[in-house]
Amino acid sequence: MKDFGFKVMKEDVIDYDRADFRISESLIRQEPSVALCIGCGSCTGTCTTGHFTEFNIRMIHTLVRRGETRKLKAELKKCMFCGKCQLVCPRGVNLRNLILSLNKALEQIG
Repeated sequence: MKDFGFKVMKEDVIDYDRADFRISESLIRQEPSVALCIGCGSCTGTCTTGHFTEFNIRMIHTLVRRGETRKLKAELKKCMFCGKCQLVCPRGVNLRNLILSLNKALEQIG
């Protein structure tokens, strides 16, 4: 069967009672430009790491906003800090600082 680039994903339900929004709140304090993100996907489209792995900056941002922080640490380690994402962002979000701030927040929270 031909692979068209689509895959069936299991349902994802957000449990707001179990969600941890501490990282999201910390991130907005440390990098206010994150609030400007419109989710256009330009960062993911130009990501060097994303071409070779399953790394997706847009998905990381979505997970943080939803309070789903379980998988973040492993995903953040994939970033090469090349800065292409920041160059193409139409809203000027400081994505390199976003990744660094997320790493710091995850270390503080544990």
